[in-house]
Amino acid sequence: MTHFITRLRQLRHSDHAVAADVRATLVTSLYASPKSLVIGALTSTGIATVVAVTSGDRWLAGFAVLIGLVAALRIIGIVQRVPDQQAADVFAVDRGSAERPRAGQWEFYYRIGAFAFSALLGMFGLLTLTRTADGVLHLLSVTTAIGYAAGIAGRNAGRPTIALAQLCLASLPLAAGLFLSGEPLNAMLAVVIILFVLAMIDITLQTYEAILGATIAASEKTALAEHHAAFARRDDLTGVANRTAFREWFERRLHRLESTGELLSIHWIDLDRFKEINDSLGHLAGNVLLTEVAQRLQTAFVTDGGTIGAAGDAIVARLGGDEFAVVCAIGARDDARTIADHILDLVAQPVAYAGRRLTVGASLGVAIAPIDGGDADTLLKHADLALYRAKESGRGAFCFYEPVMDEKIERTRALTSDLHGAIARGELWLAFQPIFDLATHRILSCETLLRWDSPCHGSVSPAEFIPIAEQSGLIVEIGAWVLREACRHALDWPDTVRVAVNLSPIQLLSPGLAKVLKDALDASGLAPGRLDLEVTESVLLDDIDASLAALSAINRMAVGTTLDDFGTGYSSLGYLTKFPFQTLKIDRSFITALDDNPASMAIIQTVVDLAATLGMQTVAEGIETPTQLAQLRRTRCTAVQGFLLARPMSASQVANLLADETPRMRALS
Repeated sequence: MTHFITRLRQLRHSDHAVAADVRATLVTSLYASPKSLVIGALTSTGIATVVAVTSGDRWLAGFAVLIGLVAALRIIGIVQRVPDQQAADVFAVDRGSAERPRAGQWEFYYRIGAFAFSALLGMFGLLTLTRTADGVLHLLSVTTAIGYAAGIAGRNAGRPTIALAQLCLASLPLAAGLFLSGEPLNAMLAVVIILFVLAMIDITLQTYEAILGATIAASEKTALAEHHAAFARRDDLTGVANRTAFREWFERRLHRLESTGELLSIHWIDLDRFKEINDSLGHLAGNVLLTEVAQRLQTAFVTDGGTIGAAGDAIVARLGGDEFAVVCAIGARDDARTIADHILDLVAQPVAYAGRRLTVGASLGVAIAPIDGGDADTLLKHADLALYRAKESGRGAFCFYEPVMDEKIERTRALTSDLHGAIARGELWLAFQPIFDLATHRILSCETLLRWDSPCHGSVSPAEFIPIAEQSGLIVEIGAWVLREACRHALDWPDTVRVAVNLSPIQLLSPGLAKVLKDALDASGLAPGRLDLEVTESVLLDDIDASLAALSAINRMAVGTTLDDFGTGYSSLGYLTKFPFQTLKIDRSFITALDDNPASMAIIQTVVDLAATLGMQTVAEGIETPTQLAQLRRTRCTAVQGFLLARPMSASQVANLLADETPRMRALS
């Protein structure tokens, strides 16, 4: 007996220590088999009715009625509230659910009904034994109560306190009734029932331990699966939703719009200047920046309930690289504008890293559902198109989607996509335009011009694809390829002929430029003095110190530098003394104006004289008429370039021209 008491105490302690989700699962088992409960209630009620009617005893009749009422209430409760397989949904067994406390309520309801029904059956058996002398009625009452007790001990073993209480309430009154009869055989039967109860208690406890162990194991397995599922839907670096989770949430949310009539704003975010920070300071700095931006967005729109919508009505996701998305429920288009302004402010705040203050901006594309589309693919496409328009507009801004964007931006996107891999596919090639010495008529240099022949788009203008390459970051890779190819081709030319290559602003300020130059020169074997790099004036305005450092590093390698398009709006005499240029290239706009604007000649002469005083050479580009060439002869311009003298040509055509310059020299004479 001491052993049973100890086990019962341990049961009480362990039951209180069971996790809430495990307890909810065990409570669900009480309602998992409604049929067995209904059958037990109906058969017990039927037998009690037969015994009461046969005996004619009022007490038995009263208890039979009570048994029937309790049975009816229990059947109604289990059929209406927890029908068959819906029990798990009612109890909300899943972790984190706010419905989990309801499991305790349903356990309480079941306990009251179970205790009442078991006690009535036990008392009905006791009364039958003490108020009737019919052995058949005794047999019916005892077997009904004992059968019920045995069945319930197994059925409700998941909640052992209920099962054991039902077992005792249904069985022990029978033993008491048998003892009260005073007959030895009945006393022996009472002892057997008590032993039966003790055995069933042991069986119930063992069954409970097995059920509890299996439930805990299943719960842990489910928790692990949920953890993996959540991890698979979370961005590893920033902790916000990833593209998979975003897509699932977005599609579910769009489906709700059909019934709610709400609006959703989709803000597609691209960080400006992120690649520059990532390349110059390293991936660790970039990761810190991405994480901080993501957490700011998460706090503003999800954790704190958002600036417009309510909590749980927004999502922040990292879609890859430096792109994020924020989706919020809104009431009007102006709400989307407010959200966009808030996002720009959040991203613009500096991020501390290793004693530095990292600063980036953002470009946003905004689409509104269902106005701009009813499905996820269409809306995301339109938000992306709006993002491209925002980036084209100068960055640091946002644009709403408009249908007119489609055609132009679709082409831009297609070109961007096709430009990836264009080098590997052999679609890019170089043309060269000779630059002639105005005094000797010989070719001094050849300017390198990049060309793209796309199988899908035909011959694409450099004015169209070069900006795309700069915006997409491909200009660094393409620029390195141009340098290698230009140096390789120039090696086949006479030693007196140089090759000029244009550098984009991104290339000039990229930290790996010196290595790219060295690798190109080493791979080709070209002397550094035969390479000129051309940069435009606008480059110098972005970061004077960085530009000066880059140009000085180039000159230290004995590579020449040329200030291209001189005089196109940003000219400053300070550039000529501060930056180490060897050549000034006079912009074609002044050459074109020579035919009808005498002032242009004065400007050109002034530039040439100034350059000569500073020890620089000058190149006039864009010469297309003999008149222009004749007027330039009156200046001391070093060299000339233009369609009149030679159009851009392939490397092999340059080689042929260099083999016989006589026709060209006569053209200049």
